Amino acid sequence: MSHSRIFPDRHAAALALAQRLAPYRGQRPLILAIPRGAVPMAQAIAEALGGDMDVVLVRKLSAPFSPEYAVGAVAESGWTWISPHAQAAGANAAWIDSEKRRQMALLQERRKRYTPLRHAIDPAGRIVIVVDDGLATGATMTAALHAVRAHHPARLVCAVPVAAPDSLARVEGLADEVVCLEAPEDFSAVGQFYARFDQVDDAQVEDILAAQAGAQP
Repeated sequence: MSHSRIFPDRHAAALALAQRLAPYRGQRPLILAIPRGAVPMAQAIAEALGGDMDVVLVRKLSAPFSPEYAVGAVAESGWTWISPHAQAAGANAAWIDSEKRRQMALLQERRKRYTPLRHAIDPAGRIVIVVDDGLATGATMTAALHAVRAHHPARLVCAVPVAAPDSLARVEGLADEVVCLEAPEDFSAVGQFYARFDQVDDAQVEDILAAQAGAQP
């Protein structure tokens, strides 16, 4: 079994991704983070590439008895992806409907908090790079890519430091390009590939977005 890279922290992972994304430098790409962990990463990548950054708001739909296990995901628009394993995980139609309503309410709350003084940046006609700190089930990235594609970007890129191989395969058809630094067969959780994997809270997200809004023309 090959030894997988361990990233010191999200910032180091972001810089490694920025190196792979260097061909987009000078094209003012739009870097969209899936909150919350990827937000500081998107900030670092946007700075490295001379791009803009914002968030794409999606939430996973959790299994009834395992909050960390995604049985699907919902985008801010209400578009929903349901895992083929949802029923086996105990998520029937009534559960999914209830969970979707709960997560949509949270997304609306986040939008009010994260970008209170401006609209989300329009991806239309832009090179858009959607960033997350890793793909476990790939549920939220699936919803994020679908949500961004609906706005007709010129090019849609998925960028992650690490991914479960089956999840990576699932998102490859949803983007024009997928940049992934590690896809180890022994994947069990995103956090296992980071020496430091601190929580990112809403206050940090708000600070980063406010700073970006002030820097953008």
